[in-house]
Amino acid sequence: MDSRYPPGMSSLSTSTLCLGVLAIAGSVVAQQPPARVVMKRQVIEVSKESALAVDAAVERGLAWLASQQNVKGFWEGIVGTKTQSRYEQLQPIELQRSKGTGHVGVTALCGMAFLSGGHLPGRGKYGKVVQKAVDAVLMSIRDDGIITLAGTQMYSHAFATLFLAEVYGMSRDNTIKKGLERAVHIVVDCQNAKGGWRYTPFSREADVSVTVCQLQALRAARNIGIQVPKSVVEKAVAYVKGCRVTSGWSSKGRYYYDSGGRGRKKNSYSIQAAAVTSLVSAGVYDRELIEPAMEFLADELPTMIRRYPHHFFFWYGNYYASQAFYHADHGLKDGCFQEYYVMMRDHLLDDQEKDGRWLNPRREGPGDAFGTAVACIILQIPNQYLPIFQR
Repeated sequence: MDSRYPPGMSSLSTSTLCLGVLAIAGSVVAQQPPARVVMKRQVIEVSKESALAVDAAVERGLAWLASQQNVKGFWEGIVGTKTQSRYEQLQPIELQRSKGTGHVGVTALCGMAFLSGGHLPGRGKYGKVVQKAVDAVLMSIRDDGIITLAGTQMYSHAFATLFLAEVYGMSRDNTIKKGLERAVHIVVDCQNAKGGWRYTPFSREADVSVTVCQLQALRAARNIGIQVPKSVVEKAVAYVKGCRVTSGWSSKGRYYYDSGGRGRKKNSYSIQAAAVTSLVSAGVYDRELIEPAMEFLADELPTMIRRYPHHFFFWYGNYYASQAFYHADHGLKDGCFQEYYVMMRDHLLDDQEKDGRWLNPRREGPGDAFGTAVACIILQIPNQYLPIFQR
């Protein structure tokens, strides 16, 4: 099986994907209690031709990333914040260049792009690249445990912590463990009374998009033996559940940006993806909590590809949507994830630049290294090398 879409399907539509669980799966599913999502190991069916095309695209992407890494192991990226549909620069990128540093969050994601291909520190074709990335992240840990450079905030701290956890899980390097433990402890300490996290350390506010990053980092750390209090995860899950929309026929069951509903965004692709990934990262697979958001993601993916192919919305949203589809499969014959992956694969193969990068222009995100890293991570999901894509 390797057509652009399976027989009879022209898009990743709700009626044929998540919304159609009972219609497609038939009476067997209908007779089962609907309390939990049916989980199974994903087997992504691809032809030899498409697998070779993906391998070639990923190799071009990784080669481009390797060429952009600076001597200290960093990748550059615009340190900024999202304002409506624009990405506003907070720190001039020249500050990174003058100090020979870079964007620590982007550096972590680039490192994970290489890990996704099985490249480990000091081993394999890109072993030196990964080792330099690890060294760059470790040198960015402050005395208080926060990982930051050039004004990066909690998003980047979480990505960097996740990267260190993934590397430590593969290498068991005690130098990495020491830095990782400090980074994890500050995530735990920064959890606020609401149970979530916000852009800056020790903020009293919280939102789903920052909370998902921290939960992922904690999950990865806990999986490889770093102590994370169970109560921290439980409070975070309660916070995400508290962001759920409880009224309104068209959007009931989706998620607001925050627990007060002030940020709304119940129609945000990124927020729905972040909410589902938050829950499954904590081991929560209740269908009632997941299915409405998954239906929305299935319906909105074609729009995201058409309207925002290079935007922060697209890259950040699909970094989490890929995980949401992978982990929250609804028990379909071939699974929602198969359809998601095929559509994303075809788009990314068509959209890659000749030099190997994927675009994320100024005013639309941190930069091309960010877009390229996320694209490479998504395309390499079938490898299942990253622990975030393992069960």
